[in-house]
Amino acid sequence: MSDTALRFERVGKAYAGFAALADFSLAVPRGEFLALVGVNGAGKTTLIKCLLDFCDADSGSIDIFGTPHTQSAARARLAYLPERFNPPYYLTGRDFLRYMLDLYGATYDEARSVRTFEALDLDPGALTRPSRAYSKGMTQKLGLAACLLSGKDLFVLDEPAGGLDPKARALFKQELRGLRRGGNTVFFTSHALADVAELCDRMAVLHGGKLLFAGTPAQLVSAHGGTDLERAFLNCIGAPGLLS
Repeated sequence: MSDTALRFERVGKAYAGFAALADFSLAVPRGEFLALVGVNGAGKTTLIKCLLDFCDADSGSIDIFGTPHTQSAARARLAYLPERFNPPYYLTGRDFLRYMLDLYGATYDEARSVRTFEALDLDPGALTRPSRAYSKGMTQKLGLAACLLSGKDLFVLDEPAGGLDPKARALFKQELRGLRRGGNTVFFTSHALADVAELCDRMAVLHGGKLLFAGTPAQLVSAHGGTDLERAFLNCIGAPGLLS
């Protein structure tokens, strides 16, 4: 069994001559929490799309637990939540969970679903309501619940805390800590550097399609100066004046 959950080797992707990713290489050990950080348009979502084989990389290779990402068997071990998550509007919360868990090869359990909803501060009564009646925050919680119930080894989450209120964010971070205790791997994007500092073993800074840094939040501050992670990030991407 591979000790590396994800391995990107010199991955490149261009759109109409624009390099969305350039020679991106990174290894994510099994059981690590790694945050991919960058400004809008840095290439984060493109990297995830390449990882999930939603689009073809122009160069390089990607392995998931030692298996090429283009093989469906590799992706069978992960759960994914996109940044713009929109469940089918006609499905109830329960129907959506049943559908997703069937795709994940997991069994729907009503009691576990209720507990997961409550853990994310989502009224279990929403299980019976169609998703079109959900608020943005409720919709996000539904997607997170489907991932948490999947039982997968690897979680790929694109801005998972988007749309969550402060209470829900705190509860979601508590659930992430539970995944850590279970030895799961989490690879996620985030614009909230405070969450990155609190939750992650390492962070990777992507800017203009290029990997500028990979290491702990403390190492970023040490390498790029500043008194906090925000200033160090800005220094890393070459924009120190924004906080002066």
